Amino acid sequence: MTLFGLGLRKPHYEDVLSGNVQLDFVEVISENFMFPGGRQIADLLDVREKCPVALHGVSMSIGSASGLDHDYVHRLRALVDVIDPLFVSDHLCWTRVPGFSSHDLLPLPYTHEVLGIVSKHVQEAQEILGRQILLENPSAYLGFAESEMPEWAFLSELCAETGCGLLLDVNNVYVSGRNLHFDPMNYIASFPMDHVRQVHVAGHSQGDDLLVDTHDQPVCDDVWDLFETAMTRAGSVAVMIERDDNIPPIGDLLDELSVARTRVDAAVRRG
Repeated sequence: MTLFGLGLRKPHYEDVLSGNVQLDFVEVISENFMFPGGRQIADLLDVREKCPVALHGVSMSIGSASGLDHDYVHRLRALVDVIDPLFVSDHLCWTRVPGFSSHDLLPLPYTHEVLGIVSKHVQEAQEILGRQILLENPSAYLGFAESEMPEWAFLSELCAETGCGLLLDVNNVYVSGRNLHFDPMNYIASFPMDHVRQVHVAGHSQGDDLLVDTHDQPVCDDVWDLFETAMTRAGSVAVMIERDDNIPPIGDLLDELSVARTRVDAAVRRG
């Protein structure tokens, strides 16, 4: 069974709370509820009464060479205990060094040494959280000559080592493919779909020389085609539209979610 949802952002809280929007789930940014000044937990609990909530983080920094930030993960555990989320996810990246956070999702070289570091951190995080985490494939703007395996193989090995799951961001595959000159369809054909539990679909922008994963545009036809191909190999997953800037009325996002449903139906027929 495929679930269909939206990334919930501030302009659409009232729409969801009204009960007039039918969604299987919503996803929120974990850090908005973990730090002083974030949206009050009471608001999120009100949403949770309407539909399941997935937590999606941007600061776990699972690839940091300086080690996992246990204080961060314990704060996340406190949120998990209150919300009982559908999923807990973050990104395959690093964001910080001691005393400094970049607030960017920085890339990793895909080597066996890095695989060992990330695996250790994933196991530690899952032990603290008491549950599986999902990791998202990042958008890429450069590659590393040191990499010993493709990204999809790294993620497959990581799942085998740790029991974690995956969040497949189809737009990130497309952006990375265009930027690093590989075929996104070949990537999807090799991706370890058995471990995928959630799928993001989003838009991007054209920079001066590269595509940029801005999440501020509608989903383009090429990304929809890639999504449909991915869904021919998918099991029971949760699909959502992700929009972080230039946010339209919720009706526009629901229209995109209808396209996702149509594409999933087409994928089932193809599969």
